[in-house]
Amino acid sequence: MDAKIIQLKKYTTLINCKNCLLMLAFLMMAFVAQSQSLSDIQNLKVDDLSDAQIEQIIKRAEANGLTTNQLTALARERGMPALEAAKLSKRISELQMSVMSDGVGQDATSGRIVNGYSELDMFDSIRRSDPYYDLTVKQKKIFGYKLFHNRDLNFNPSLNIPTPQSYVIGSGDQLLLDVYGASQQSYDLNVNPEGRVFVPNVGPIQVGGSTIEAAIGRIKTALGRIYSGLNGSNPNTFIQLRLGNIRSIKVSMVGELTKPGTYTLPSFATVFNGLYAAGGPNENGAFRNVQVYRDSRLVATVDIYEFLSKGVQSSNITLQDNDVVIVPPVGTRIEIVGPVRREGLFEVKPSESLEDLYIYTGGFTSLAYQDRVTVRRIENNQRKVVDVPSSEFGSFSLKDGDEILIGEALERFSNRVQVTGSVTRPGEYSLDEGGLTVKGLVEKAQGLKPEAFATRATLYRTSADLTLAAEPLDLKGILNGTAEDIALKNEDLLFVPSRYDVQEEYYVKISGEINYPGTYPYATDMTVGDLIIRSGGLLESATNSSIEIARRVRDAASGKLAQIETMSIDPNLELTEEERNQPLQPFDHVFIRRSPGFEREQLITIQGEVIYPGDFAISAANERISDVIMRAGGITQYAYPKGASLIRRTVYFKGPTEEELRSEALKEIRSNLDPETNRNTNEAEELLFERIDTKLAQNELEKFEREQAEQKRRLFEITPAFDTLRQDSTITSMRLKEQDFVGIDLEFILNNPGSEEDLILLEGDIIQIPKELQTVRMVGEVLLPTTTRFMKKSKLKKYISKAGGFTEDARRGKTYVVYANGDAKKTNNFLGLKFYPELEPGAEIVVPKKPIRTRMGPATWIGLASSLATVAILVQTIVNNNKP
Repeated sequence: MDAKIIQLKKYTTLINCKNCLLMLAFLMMAFVAQSQSLSDIQNLKVDDLSDAQIEQIIKRAEANGLTTNQLTALARERGMPALEAAKLSKRISELQMSVMSDGVGQDATSGRIVNGYSELDMFDSIRRSDPYYDLTVKQKKIFGYKLFHNRDLNFNPSLNIPTPQSYVIGSGDQLLLDVYGASQQSYDLNVNPEGRVFVPNVGPIQVGGSTIEAAIGRIKTALGRIYSGLNGSNPNTFIQLRLGNIRSIKVSMVGELTKPGTYTLPSFATVFNGLYAAGGPNENGAFRNVQVYRDSRLVATVDIYEFLSKGVQSSNITLQDNDVVIVPPVGTRIEIVGPVRREGLFEVKPSESLEDLYIYTGGFTSLAYQDRVTVRRIENNQRKVVDVPSSEFGSFSLKDGDEILIGEALERFSNRVQVTGSVTRPGEYSLDEGGLTVKGLVEKAQGLKPEAFATRATLYRTSADLTLAAEPLDLKGILNGTAEDIALKNEDLLFVPSRYDVQEEYYVKISGEINYPGTYPYATDMTVGDLIIRSGGLLESATNSSIEIARRVRDAASGKLAQIETMSIDPNLELTEEERNQPLQPFDHVFIRRSPGFEREQLITIQGEVIYPGDFAISAANERISDVIMRAGGITQYAYPKGASLIRRTVYFKGPTEEELRSEALKEIRSNLDPETNRNTNEAEELLFERIDTKLAQNELEKFEREQAEQKRRLFEITPAFDTLRQDSTITSMRLKEQDFVGIDLEFILNNPGSEEDLILLEGDIIQIPKELQTVRMVGEVLLPTTTRFMKKSKLKKYISKAGGFTEDARRGKTYVVYANGDAKKTNNFLGLKFYPELEPGAEIVVPKKPIRTRMGPATWIGLASSLATVAILVQTIVNNNKP
C-alpha cells in the first residue's frame, strides 16, 4: 500500500513538473514579447504576441500532452486575467482553423506521423500565406513596420547597373579604364589605402574621395601626357572609367532597431538597404527621423513615410564606409480607428495636422462621416475627448497618444421610396425634389402585373419617432383618376398585393382507379376528362359510367357536409355534352370507381403428389379444393391424403399491392425491350421502352416520397401503453402471423366433393399433399427428442419410451399431438386417468414444460399473516358494533 502511495506521489510530482515547464515556456514567450519579468503573467497582453510565439506555445503544450482548454485553464490558474485567457484561446483556435482550411486537399500521407502529429510543420501553410507571420498585432498596426518584414520585398542593392557618375571612389575599389579611338589600351586599377591608383608609364593618380566624374577628369589629364589625342579641340582618343568588383563598407546601425549592430554592405547600399539589413525600426523606433552621421556630422535625415506615401527617395543617400545610421525613439505617435483606407498607428511631425495625416491613411472611405472626428487624448493625467470639425482639420495639432475615432455614415436614406409586390419592377426609387406620388411611383415601376390586387394597396410610412404607420389605399381609383393621388415621403414603402396573396390556392383531387392519383392545380373550365388525362388516364379496372364528384358545401346551415354529383364520360375520353356541362370547381374531389365486372387473376398453388403440381388460377368465386385437385389431374398413387394440409394467408398478410404488381409487370416489359440485352427493336418498341422507362422513374420517385413520409410518421407515433398484446413478443408474433395451417381431410373431400370439408379456395392458398409418411416425431420435454418409424396399434406412451421417457419438468397431462394435416389433439384427463390421442403417420408428439413457480419466502408469509389478522380484527369490530 505504501509503495502505491509513493508511486502516486511520484506521478503527481511529474505532472506538476511538466506543468511548470510549460508555464516556464509560456512566460518566456511573454518575456520575449514584452521584456517583462517571468512572474508578470498577470500583466501579459496576448495582442502583443505574434503568431510565431503562439505557435511555440501550442507546440510546447502538445509536447507536454495538454489540450488548448487545459492550457488556458492553467494560465488562468497562474494569474492571467480572464479576458486575456479568452483572447489566448481565440488566437489558438484561429491558428488551428487556418491550418485546417489551408490543408484541405493536401496529401495526408506526405509526412510521417509521430505521436498523432505530422512530422511536417503543421504551421508551414500559415507562414507561406502570411508574410508578416512573425509580427505581433501591435507591430502590424504600425504604419511602415511591415516594409522591412515582408519576405516578398528585397532591399538588396542591384549591382548589375551602369557605374553611377556620382559614385564616390574609396579604398579597395577596382577601376576598369579603357582607352579607345586612335589608341587602344585597357587598365585594371585598384585603389590603395591612400586613395591612389597606379597607371603604368604615368604614375600614381589621387582618386580616393572623388566621384567617378571627377576621377575621369583627373585620369584624362594625367594620360594626356602619353596620349596626345585625348586633348585638344578635335580629340581622336577617348577614355571610359567603370567599376569592377564592388568594395564592401561597414555601417553602424544603432538606436531603436530590430537588430542593431555593425553591418558589412556593398558600397552601392543606401540607407534603406541598411535599415532592411537591421530589420527596420522596432516598435519604439522613429520612421520619420532616421539620421545618417558621417565623420560625426549629420549628413541626411530620412523620412520613410515620404517613400511609402509619395515614392520620394531624395534623402535615401548612398552610404559610405564608417557611416552611422541612428533610429531615435518615436516622438509623437497617434492611432486612427474607423472607416479610412488604412487604419493603424502613425507617427506625426510637430508641424503636421490632421489634414496631413490623412495622406498616409489613404483618405476616408465612402462609409466615413467626414464632418467631424473624435480625438481621445491624455491631458493633465486624465483622459479627455475633443471634437474636431472638418473646418479645423488643417489647424488641429496632434499629441502623442491621441486616438482618432472616425464615425460612419448613418444607415438612413434621405430620398428613398420603395415599391414591392405585384409591380413589373419592384425595388428602390429616388424621391425627386419636385416630389413623387403613388401613381408616379407605379409608373416608374412600369405598371402593375396582371395578377395585381388593385382594389387595395398599403402604404407603409416611417413616422417622426421612427415607428411604423400603415395607410390603406384605393390603388385602382388612384390609377384611373377616381381617387385622390397621395404624395410620397422619404422612406415610404408601397405594397401592392397579388390576388393570389389574398385567396387560397385552388386545386382539385382525384383518387381511385387512376394511374397517378393525387392533387392537381385547378384550371378554369376544367372538366373531369381533363383531370383524368392530367393524372395519367384510367386503369383497365376503372369504370367510366359511375364517376363521383364530391364538392364543398358553401351553405353550412343546410347541414350537408358535401355535395355529391355523379356523371359518366366517354370510354375513349372524347368530350361529351354531359362532361362539358359539368365543369369542375375548386376543391372538387373526383372518385374513379372499380368496374363491377373486373377481377384480377387470383392464383393458388398445389405442391406435392398430384399429376400436375404448380400454380392455378381460380376460375370461379365458389371453386373448391376438390375442383382444383381435379384440374391438377388428381392425386398420384404415392400420395398420402390424410397428411394433406392447406396454408392460408391471414389478415396480416402483406402481399404486393396492385400498384406494385403493375410496376413489376412494367419492369418485365422494360427488361424484354431493353436494346442492350435483347434483339434489335423497331420504332414502336423503342417508343414503348421510353414510355415505360419514364413511368418507372416516376413510380420510384413517388415510392421514395411515401417511404420518407412513413418514416416520419413512425418516428412520432406513440404506441398505447394499454395494448398489452404488443408488450408480449410471443403473443404479438402469433397474432401477426401472415400464414396459418388449416387442417383438412383430403380423403373425405375427394370422396365427398362440395361438402362442408371441401373449402372454397382463396387467393394465395397453398395445398400440400405429401407422400405416404412412415415416421412419428417426439419433441419437447423428453429425454431424447427423436423421430421413429410409425407402428400400427402402438400407443403414445410406447413412442415416449422410444424417446427415453418424460423429463422431470415434463407436463404430462398437457401432451398433445400435431397431425400431418395441421390438426392437433390434446390429452384428456378423467378421474386421474390420462387418455392420450391416437397417432397417425407423420404425427408429432409435443410434451410441454411445467411452468416455473416462485416459492413464497418468510417475508411473504409474514405479510400474508398480517393481512389476515387485520381482516379478522376488522370483522370482529364490525360484529361487535352490530350487537344490540
